[in-house]
Amino acid sequence: MLNLREASEHAAHVDLLTGAFGLLVLVLAGSIFVLIFAFAIRYRRGKEVSREHAPNRNVWLEVSWSVIPFLLILAFFIVSAKMFFTIHEPPADAMPISVVAKQWMWKFQHAGGQSEINELHIPVGQPVRLTMTSQDVIHSLYIPALRLKQDVLPGRYTDMWFTADRPGSYHLFCAEFCGTDHAVMGGRFVAMEPGAYARWLAGQASGGSLATEGAMLYRQLGCGACHDSGASARAPALAGLYRSRVTLADGRHVVADDQYLHDAILDPNRQVTAGYDPIMPTYRGVIDEEAAMKLVAYIRILRTVPGEHR
Repeated sequence: MLNLREASEHAAHVDLLTGAFGLLVLVLAGSIFVLIFAFAIRYRRGKEVSREHAPNRNVWLEVSWSVIPFLLILAFFIVSAKMFFTIHEPPADAMPISVVAKQWMWKFQHAGGQSEINELHIPVGQPVRLTMTSQDVIHSLYIPALRLKQDVLPGRYTDMWFTADRPGSYHLFCAEFCGTDHAVMGGRFVAMEPGAYARWLAGQASGGSLATEGAMLYRQLGCGACHDSGASARAPALAGLYRSRVTLADGRHVVADDQYLHDAILDPNRQVTAGYDPIMPTYRGVIDEEAAMKLVAYIRILRTVPGEHR
């Protein structure tokens, strides 16, 4: 049976908002339908009642039935807009988890390198940020208990963050038709007490953090031949690049965020850095989205010369 219990404060707010808005619509529309039936019965054919239109100049009544619903709906708009902006602004201390969607499975990888398939374990009371991409087609991660859904796109990173406050096991689904086995692309969302989560995490196998695995890929692919200090080829330095402002060859300025680093790896000639030749080969088809995430995680932590990182 589908577990639709609220698992977060945001979910409770969504339920309250939709319930209150539904009640408002019921009151406004219900009163109209009641009057329709009342007038239909009172003024039906053959009924002896006065059908003269008596003048009614009650300006306050006419203004109130327009202004009051408008103010109520405006209040709902303000509250919903605040909720919308809140769910798109993850806190700085949110726990990062990487997500790769494939036909027909979800792969979640924690910052420590622990990975799980079609299950997502998280601690309650801790903000969690999912950075998601697709290996093939458009998917959509939907967790009903959180009242959250986010499209997962090939070649792009999308985010979703939340703070679960009720321990339990809940469903997660793909809410975008993605192929023949779309209906079975689901799994479990497990919210655990912090102590239980720490024990669960310690018991999971890990090949190292995402950044550690990214460092291994960095060396295996020979990236240092161009990007390390003293390299023979002239390429942009990666140390301190993340979140910095980059000037492109066409004069535009961009921020080196996760999406920029992803595109620079898989489609390097799309945004060429000013002062450098477009000599980097594309790694699209050479590495998959999961490997690209690992490289991005490594570049994200670089604060010194890449060749000095171990």
